[in-house]
Amino acid sequence: MNGADFPRAVRERIADARAWLARRRALTVLAILLLFVFVAGTAVGGALYVNLASGLPDIQDVEKDYRPPIITRVLDAEGRLMGELFVERRIVVPVSEIPPLLVQAFVAAEDQRFFEHSGIDFKGLVRAVIATLFEGRRQGGSTITMQVAKTFFLADEARAKSWAERLRYKLKQGILAYRLEKHLSKEQILYLYLNQIYLGHGAYGVGAAAQTYFGKEVKDLTLPEAALLAGLPQAPATYSPYNNPERTRERRAYVISRMREEGYITAAEAEEAQKAPLVTKVKSLDDFSAAAYYTEYVRQYLYEKYGADAVLKDGLTVYTSANLDMQRAAQRAIARGLRALDKRIGYRGPLERLTEASDQEAFLAEETRKTGGVVEVSPPSDPIIYKALVTKVDPKGADVTVAGSVPARLPLEEMVWARKPNPDVRWDDAPVKDATTVLKPGDVILVSIRSLPPSKPERGSKGPAVAIASLEQEPQVQGALLALDPQTGAVRAMIGGLDFSRSQFNRAIQARRQPGSAFKPIVYAAALDSPKGFTPASIIVDSPFIEDTEELQWRPKNFDGRFYGPTTLREALTHSRNLVSIKLLDQIGVGYAIDYARTLGITAPLNRDLSLALGSSGVSLLELVRAYAVFAASGNRPEPLFVARVLDRDGNVLEENQPVVTPEVISAETAFIMTNMLTGVVQDGTAQRVKALGRPVAGKTGTTNDLVDAWFVGYTPDLVAGVWVGFDDTSRTLGNGETGSRAASPIWLDFMQEALKGSPVRGFLPAPPGVVFARIDAKTGLLAGPGSTEVIYESFKQGTAPTMVSGGAVGLPGGPIDLRSIGEVPVDPAVPPPQPGAPVRLPQ
Repeated sequence: MNGADFPRAVRERIADARAWLARRRALTVLAILLLFVFVAGTAVGGALYVNLASGLPDIQDVEKDYRPPIITRVLDAEGRLMGELFVERRIVVPVSEIPPLLVQAFVAAEDQRFFEHSGIDFKGLVRAVIATLFEGRRQGGSTITMQVAKTFFLADEARAKSWAERLRYKLKQGILAYRLEKHLSKEQILYLYLNQIYLGHGAYGVGAAAQTYFGKEVKDLTLPEAALLAGLPQAPATYSPYNNPERTRERRAYVISRMREEGYITAAEAEEAQKAPLVTKVKSLDDFSAAAYYTEYVRQYLYEKYGADAVLKDGLTVYTSANLDMQRAAQRAIARGLRALDKRIGYRGPLERLTEASDQEAFLAEETRKTGGVVEVSPPSDPIIYKALVTKVDPKGADVTVAGSVPARLPLEEMVWARKPNPDVRWDDAPVKDATTVLKPGDVILVSIRSLPPSKPERGSKGPAVAIASLEQEPQVQGALLALDPQTGAVRAMIGGLDFSRSQFNRAIQARRQPGSAFKPIVYAAALDSPKGFTPASIIVDSPFIEDTEELQWRPKNFDGRFYGPTTLREALTHSRNLVSIKLLDQIGVGYAIDYARTLGITAPLNRDLSLALGSSGVSLLELVRAYAVFAASGNRPEPLFVARVLDRDGNVLEENQPVVTPEVISAETAFIMTNMLTGVVQDGTAQRVKALGRPVAGKTGTTNDLVDAWFVGYTPDLVAGVWVGFDDTSRTLGNGETGSRAASPIWLDFMQEALKGSPVRGFLPAPPGVVFARIDAKTGLLAGPGSTEVIYESFKQGTAPTMVSGGAVGLPGGPIDLRSIGEVPVDPAVPPPQPGAPVRLPQ
């Protein structure tokens, strides 16, 4: 380096040094700035964390304290589910009972890295942001743990609207998810998630969802079913198989493919699952319709005793006295009986009339959407009902389009019942002879399908084959049925109306209707126990009766308007003679009869006049059935028992109710004699229809003025049941001929045939020691004499049998003869006694 260059080199080095110092100062400043930003950011972040975390709930015992609202289950006496009560329909299932296949399905669909992350899946978040920003599709970044945090702790904040609120919510959710992962195992988090998540149609958690969609337990789910459930959380309504079957299939296919990608299932398993049909079974409250009135009665009882919150949220287990098979039999019997009665009343006309072609097309399109254009054949006794449009009518029938797309023929014989309603004309006196008098084109009607066309048209047939339909209508008439065990009071079945979804009024308990002649057995039983000493052979003259008061003159009549002269009490009860019953009540006293009714369990207000003998005072069906149960139970009075046992959600017994039976409210002798008198009503009187049961039966029909109410209450040794039929509007009549025998007893018979099917046939208990038998002249009520032409065996309390012999046609000197020594026949336990009321074959 020469001298001339030295200053330049120095200057360059000095400049380099200065530049280095400047860079160093800048780096130092930048480092200080970055440090400041880091410290400030950490401080701000820490402050924000402290601010957010300080207000977050404690999660230490979230799994231990997990007691969500669960279903209160109402069971029958055998433990079969007959109803549910809930706010959230949830069945909590332990992790040990959740199959791995279902867990894998949810993890694959909702959080594929669930077993790897610590609550927040940062890779998933990045993937979700990219999908949202660059691919135009929304993809959730929430993990299963974050969803648990949201559901349990942040449900209210999840609906935040502003950007700042949403950010704050997400930060809280992340913090809670991290904490959950620190305090709970993955299995515990899955337990909370799978039991809490909403899966549509009122089902919370996989336990309820398995029941709702497939009618089975979680442990029994198949791969396609597990995939379907796992596809629901994002949009339960959108992916519901009942709302959008095609969307459900697509979503299920996605879950199955994700399970294959994650290695949870093989390619063969995935292929088989993808081909599986979409088979579901709705498990909703509709499935409990058979016991809806019973369950509602139990609900009211539980509300009063435990409160609504306990019933709807605490998951009680309630064992009732019901028998689910009998409940279903009762529901079917009521439905069949009321449909038949409603048809006998007459046809009320079409639902509507569509005259415009556009309206008809819209109707058909809507019905096609509802049914898929598919109809089923159903028996006349249990019709499946569809809407139909009448397209053409001729005298021999009508052409209709059923359920939107199925053509059918409605022949005249399937609408022969459809006369105009006329209460003065019997159902069988005015059959329809011309279909054009019933239907017109454009009518929207109800039909059931009796047969479908053959798959191949028959040779020689003209025109397309069509289904055969029957004209139907929804009944307006109502009914009720109640059955209980006479020995224990256990209420086995209760139906309070035709359709609980249409009317929750329980006509078996809440309604008080006039029982008509069904009340007479109470009066006759009172007479047997009265100081007057009446017996089944006592004679009362069936003749006109007039009672004058300041307000009116009462002139009651027998149902047929005739008078029958001297009549035994057995004959009067068998044929429901009104005038004999009134005179009997007059002799024993109204007050005495009312007190007796109270003894049998009648609590309703009772008229203190002679009309009481004809059932003029309203009583409930439960009261009347309970009163008859005393006869069936040898004089003991059972208290109706609905709820047998109640357990809390942990299985602890809250209450246990044993049968309560008051012994000997009437004597066993009176109960026996009444049972045999009521057996005569079935064998020879107004209740002969129920002889078809083929078992020993005792019972009584009842019909009120103007045919407003129809009743039948009867019993076998094992079961006592009652049926009431009528309109809620007490001004409406059932129509000509619709007595208790015609309108009510067929329903009772239908129910009992099914309820007792397969049970052994048993006779009524033998006569107690205080009952004796005697041969009686059926016309005079005296001991049968040589000239008696109609002789029956009759039962008496010991010491009350007649002591005089009827002179009969022979005309014995001095009239009836006192033959005390031969009048009574003592009961020999080794020899079955003759059936009381049975005729005796006289020697020729």
